[in-house]
Amino acid sequence: MLRFSLPRAIQTRSLLLFNPQRGLHSRNKKAMELIAKGWNALNEVDRVIDYTDLNDHRLYPYFRTAKENFELALEVDNSNTHARYWLGRFHLKYQAPGTCKAVGAALLVEAAEMGDPDAQYELGCRLRVENKYVQSDQQAFYYLEKAVDQLHPGALFLLGSVYLAGDCVKQDIASAVWCFHRASEKGHSGAAIAYGSLLLRGAPVPEAISKFTSKRKLPTKLAGKNVDSPREDPIVKAKEQFQIAADAGCDLGLHWLKRLSDLEKQQITQ
Repeated sequence: MLRFSLPRAIQTRSLLLFNPQRGLHSRNKKAMELIAKGWNALNEVDRVIDYTDLNDHRLYPYFRTAKENFELALEVDNSNTHARYWLGRFHLKYQAPGTCKAVGAALLVEAAEMGDPDAQYELGCRLRVENKYVQSDQQAFYYLEKAVDQLHPGALFLLGSVYLAGDCVKQDIASAVWCFHRASEKGHSGAAIAYGSLLLRGAPVPEAISKFTSKRKLPTKLAGKNVDSPREDPIVKAKEQFQIAADAGCDLGLHWLKRLSDLEKQQITQ
């Protein structure tokens, strides 16, 4: 019985061509390229929208480009949550030809349920703000917690604010500090300001944060041992947070740094 076998190079090429993972990666890459084109178009709109009328016909080409690219991204990869999120956001935020708030809301819910943290955060914010006659706080809290589980900086900041104010939940300063700390680590200027302000007011740092930061600063040989680290000056730690905010372009961070610097100079002269 004769056996015919393809050359190894041809076999390898055939496996690559029919590899479903390769096809999935290719579709995802194409979808992300289309999303980037749509995002660039909306970025141009946001750049000038404060200086023009919302119904200005000069904005229509950008709206059309954004909508078409987000829709094409969904056609290329229907499981892409980013495409759903951006198309939903487009329908909800802009007054452009072809937009529909019901469609936008449905897309946003789909993206949030599929696990997109940006969609979960956006949906949580909208449920808290836009439904005055519906008791949607628990739903909003549900989606915000989902986004927090993925360490979304905006969700961390908002949840920290909720815990700090005791809004819909029992006031919990330690949880608020933890949320602000994690958001600040991701460069969120508002969280850095809030965290620094709480430190100046003497708010206790949760043990989980203090242990982690002390271990991270110790030499590698000592990191695994139980070594007592000296208590850090809250003013020094607060300045670190205000510097994070300043580096992110927040004027309030610069204001706080100057205020603390003036206070230190005043204490030295006295």
